[in-house]
Amino acid sequence: MKDKSSVLALASLIGTIIGAGVFGIPYVMAKSGIVFCLFYFLILGTVVLILHLFFGEIILRTKQKYRLIGYTEKYLGKKAKILVSFSTILGTIGSLLAYIILTNNFLKIILPGHINSLYIGLILWAVLSFFVFSGIKRISQVQFLMNICFFTAIFLVFFNALPKIDINNFILTNSRYVFLPYGVILFSLVGWNAIPGVENILVDKKNLKKVILQAMIICLCFYFLFGLLISGVTGSNTSPEAFQGLVPFLGQKVMLLGAIFGIFAVSTSFLTSANYLKNTLIFDYKIPFLISFSLVIFIPLILFLIGVRQFIWVIAFIGIFMGLVDGTVISLIYQKAKKYGDRIPEYSLNIPKYFFYSIIIILFLGAFIEILKYFI
Repeated sequence: MKDKSSVLALASLIGTIIGAGVFGIPYVMAKSGIVFCLFYFLILGTVVLILHLFFGEIILRTKQKYRLIGYTEKYLGKKAKILVSFSTILGTIGSLLAYIILTNNFLKIILPGHINSLYIGLILWAVLSFFVFSGIKRISQVQFLMNICFFTAIFLVFFNALPKIDINNFILTNSRYVFLPYGVILFSLVGWNAIPGVENILVDKKNLKKVILQAMIICLCFYFLFGLLISGVTGSNTSPEAFQGLVPFLGQKVMLLGAIFGIFAVSTSFLTSANYLKNTLIFDYKIPFLISFSLVIFIPLILFLIGVRQFIWVIAFIGIFMGLVDGTVISLIYQKAKKYGDRIPEYSLNIPKYFFYSIIIILFLGAFIEILKYFI
């Protein structure tokens, strides 16, 4: 990828995928073991990669510019649109709320006790809102810079943590937690809401397939190494938010660095998700720009301010709906777009038909497991 637009597109997609989900990976790896996590990364990584490529081809096969809701109505009808509208709007609002919750938690780590993290968080929210207002072109430029800062911070964490790894902390398998990684890993890999914006950034649309593939490989490798490193240092003391458990081993400085890294990761995902939902309301529901922008930006903030701050509950709720509904619908739309698309795409996948049903079964099974965990 030689052109600037491809670099910005790759940064945008990576910035969307690497978000809140990354902070749960060391915890599930420490609980369930390396082998189970590797299995889920391979299976779910393949499924999510194909879904991203499906969505990319759907976009390239359609002349009109939609988001997932619009493509659903065009290819599956108005009844299916209602279901996807519920999933997309509720899921994205929930994701934005989760990002605000995490950002506030990270600010509490960074700021001295006498400074109210809420006020600083509101300033950061206002800055991010400005870029959402400005649109995807400016967002992609900001994400590129944020990704540089993010990888710099994480490199410093790796550098400091590597000598502290204890091989005795690694667990190969723990059947008691065999299903634990599913929801966390699936949530951490989903980034298809960025695909329309990525396609819009690219000058040469032929690069879309390459951008999706490269972004997924980079994220998968990063996630696995990140989980391996942190769990290798903290072992059974690995915390759900990853960095708290590192304090006894690496000190408060690593906590500060980890919090800064967290803000970079969460901010990039916030930008793309908010912009995606804003454009969904504009393109698919014909809601005026200012109203769409205001709904997307203020609803998650209001929910946070009135006390909805249970991060784990929010993430679980999002994962069940978005993973199952959106993933299934993308698979069904893809089959229709292959037949009824009104544009010749820059790339075309050749996927066996049974693979569609395998994806749907995996997603339904995952949703069932996630729900079952709360009743047993």
